[in-house]
Amino acid sequence: MPAISLDTFFACSLMVLLMLSAMAATTKLLYPSINGSSSEVAERYRKMAQYILLNAGNPPNWGQDGQNFPEEFGLAKAGAENVYTLDIDKVSRLNGLNVYALSYAQMFTGLKMPDVSFSIEIKPVFETRISLTATFRGTDETMYQFEVSTEKDGVKVPTNLKLYIIAEDFLESSNILISDGAVNLNVTIPNSINGPALLVVFARYVYNDKMFSFASYAFTHNAQKPEPSGTFLQLSPLNYTLTVQFKTQETVLSKFYALAFNYSSEITPRESINQSAVFSFPKFLDSSPTVLVITGKSAGRFFVECTAYPQVPLQVGASFSEASSLSDVFAYSHLVSINRAVYVCTLWFGGPKL
Repeated sequence: MPAISLDTFFACSLMVLLMLSAMAATTKLLYPSINGSSSEVAERYRKMAQYILLNAGNPPNWGQDGQNFPEEFGLAKAGAENVYTLDIDKVSRLNGLNVYALSYAQMFTGLKMPDVSFSIEIKPVFETRISLTATFRGTDETMYQFEVSTEKDGVKVPTNLKLYIIAEDFLESSNILISDGAVNLNVTIPNSINGPALLVVFARYVYNDKMFSFASYAFTHNAQKPEPSGTFLQLSPLNYTLTVQFKTQETVLSKFYALAFNYSSEITPRESINQSAVFSFPKFLDSSPTVLVITGKSAGRFFVECTAYPQVPLQVGASFSEASSLSDVFAYSHLVSINRAVYVCTLWFGGPKL
């Protein structure tokens, strides 16, 4: 099949999937114990989903101040010109890894629907996956071979990629175009640089520059293995400020980078007190999410940690795995905009048996 036909096929396949998501049709989760449902219940839940995504809540800017909690729960950006535009800080405060995260009880109280349980998931429209396939160590440098794939529900997604490689005080970036949703790439790091290392990949859909995905992959360099994410630091982005809380003693931060598809910046701390530090980072003129990366040392061990702003993907709320306790469970999916980038937001609702 000619290349142009392949591109057209992939584009059409993805757009069909996106259209299905954008329709926001009611989808009933099929549990064996559920036999039929009420259209009135479905309509009520549909309106609740719209309320959460179309209303800013009260106070309207509750997301920007980590000490502020919503009296009325809503995720829309206050004063947004377009519908389904969510506030970047309200979304980030749904993530339990954020020190300023709302509890489910606070969201539940703010929604003011005491007979309804709910769950919220926000993620990129398509997925980016990274795997390390080979390592070649030389005298002065080591080359790492990775496979990067981008797909939506098993359909390959053609994207433009932006790559960043970070280790200790080392930062390099490069662009590469992939046309079929999968590519092998080589990353080279000098052996004089301490590990571990981190590869950050931004993927932008070639047919729509507001549809992004991203992924990070920490890997061993110079025999220094990465620890699980969150071992050394708790990273909490809010209102273009990153609060860093140290989880271990003798922690010294080295570098802080704010990375996006078209922009990057190295930032110095605004303040550092005892076991914490605060960084202000720029609002890039880009529809890309921002990945925040910190390198440092703790008790002689080098580390690299990262988080995203908005702090997605995330899922928060009630668990609907025990269907026997519920009469009906419905899911509603919408395409939403956060800082000009497009994401998929799915809301689940369920109520007690009557």
